[in-house]
Amino acid sequence: MLGTALLSASRSPRLRRLVVSTPVTRRVVDRFVAGGRLADALAVTDRLVAAGLTVTLDHLGEDVSTAAEATASRDAYLRALEAIAAAGLGGAVEVSVKLSSFGQSLPGGHDLALSNVEDVAAAAAAAGTTVTLDMESSGTVDSTLAVHASLRARYPDTGVVLQSYLHRTPDDARALAHHGSRVRLVKGAYREPASVALQDKRQVDLAFERCLRILMNGAGYPMVGSHDPRMIAYAQRAAAEAGRGADSFEYQMLYGVRPAEQRRLVAAGYRVRVYLPYGTDWYGYFMRRLAERPANLLFFTRALTSRA
Repeated sequence: MLGTALLSASRSPRLRRLVVSTPVTRRVVDRFVAGGRLADALAVTDRLVAAGLTVTLDHLGEDVSTAAEATASRDAYLRALEAIAAAGLGGAVEVSVKLSSFGQSLPGGHDLALSNVEDVAAAAAAAGTTVTLDMESSGTVDSTLAVHASLRARYPDTGVVLQSYLHRTPDDARALAHHGSRVRLVKGAYREPASVALQDKRQVDLAFERCLRILMNGAGYPMVGSHDPRMIAYAQRAAAEAGRGADSFEYQMLYGVRPAEQRRLVAAGYRVRVYLPYGTDWYGYFMRRLAERPANLLFFTRALTSRA
């Protein structure tokens, strides 16, 4: 119930104003967000790469209301990719894109988002890296997968995210478990009705295992988006059963969540990519992080009530 309330709060303009205007909030946001500027994100990126981790940069922003805002979001990614190329980080850093920030929900939004992300994919290829399309609410899945298919025709390394709690995801996983595909599997962090998504945590976990098994037994490159110790261990078993080596898949974890585990997995020989968000429009992302884990909310509450 608490998680559902927080997901609803992530869409509340009134609560957004309250949380964003509270100075102490910044102390907690800094745990999950690299900073407001590209320079902040690049500084954190350097530290993570030096520790043996890889990175996917996410410029925060979603639900744009004008084509001009969508263009501005695209341009932020172009600047990031220019900096990645200049620093020679293409082998270690990719970018993640929410198509909503590229205009997907606007009139004619599918074509607008595709046009914007094509520019980003071209810049990523020039920088020696690639793009992964984040998955958002269930109503955008068909559009996002269609954009993904269009991009892969020219940029075959383009990745996409699937959410295990959606009823449709096993079929989507089978369709994407082919040679050259890159799929990040996550549990899902948007509020969805029972007609569309599983509501019971145990059932979501079982669906995650089922979909991960499909991907591991396929010919693509699975990306395991989880901090759950059980799912991390399950991924290792599923990879071994499929005859996969440690270099044939990777773990992906959020910045600020279980950093010691990230380092442990790297030391054990696994690839770990840190999802590193930056930018000033952090509210929706932040509220979803609180909804995912009670420990995050407790951390936030303590910061708000502390005088230190």
